[in-house]
Amino acid sequence: MRRAAIAVVLATAIASPLVAARADPGGEPARRADFKVELPSDKARTLADWVVASRDHQNLPFAIIDKTAARVFVFARDGSVTGAAAALLGSAVGDDSAPGIGQRRLTAILPHERTTPAGRYQAALGHDLDQDILWIDYDKALSLHRVIDGKAKDRRRQRLASPTAADNRISYGCINVPEAFYDGVVAPAFAGTVGIVYILPETRDLAEVFPAMRAVPQR
Repeated sequence: MRRAAIAVVLATAIASPLVAARADPGGEPARRADFKVELPSDKARTLADWVVASRDHQNLPFAIIDKTAARVFVFARDGSVTGAAAALLGSAVGDDSAPGIGQRRLTAILPHERTTPAGRYQAALGHDLDQDILWIDYDKALSLHRVIDGKAKDRRRQRLASPTAADNRISYGCINVPEAFYDGVVAPAFAGTVGIVYILPETRDLAEVFPAMRAVPQR
C-alpha cells in the first residue's frame, strides 16, 4: 500500500471514533486497563492504566509492545485485553530508528541499527509484498506481522515458542507474532479502523517517550 493510500486510511478511519469519544462521554471512564489473566510487567501495566485513564487511545483499539518481555498485548476500545502473545523484535537494543531506514534495503541496515523504536503510533492494516500486515510506521518500514521463516539459522519459530524472552531479538526491527495470534487477535482488532500502538522503551524512561504522561496524575 502506498503512502498516500495509508494516509487516506488513517484520516478516514480515525475521524469517526474521535467524534464519538467527544460527543458521548459515557459517564466516568475506566480507571485501569483490564489485563484479565495476563501478567504484564510493571512498565506495561503502568502505561496501559495511563492510556485508559487519560483516554490517550482516543476510544480506539490499541496494542502495547513490551520489548523487554518480548510480548504484545492487544486491547479493545474499553481497555480490556483481547489477547497477548510472545513476539520477535529488532536484534539491536535501542529506542530510536536510524535516519532514513525506511528507504534502505535490508542488506544496507547495519547490526546496531536493527532496533524496534519506542513510541506512540497510529497503526492500520495494509500490505507489503505478498502478505497483509499491521503498518505501525510506514516511513520507518515498521510493521507487525505473522512470523516469517527467514534464514534457517534464525530459527524464528523456535525462538518465538521458547519459554524465555532472551532469544527473541532477531528481526531487522519489525515485530513478528504467531500466525494464530495475528489472524485471531490483531487483524480483527484493527479491521476497518486505525488503532494506537505503544512500543515501550528499553533504554529511556516512560515519560521521556510518552511526555503526555506527565500531564496526568498517576493513581
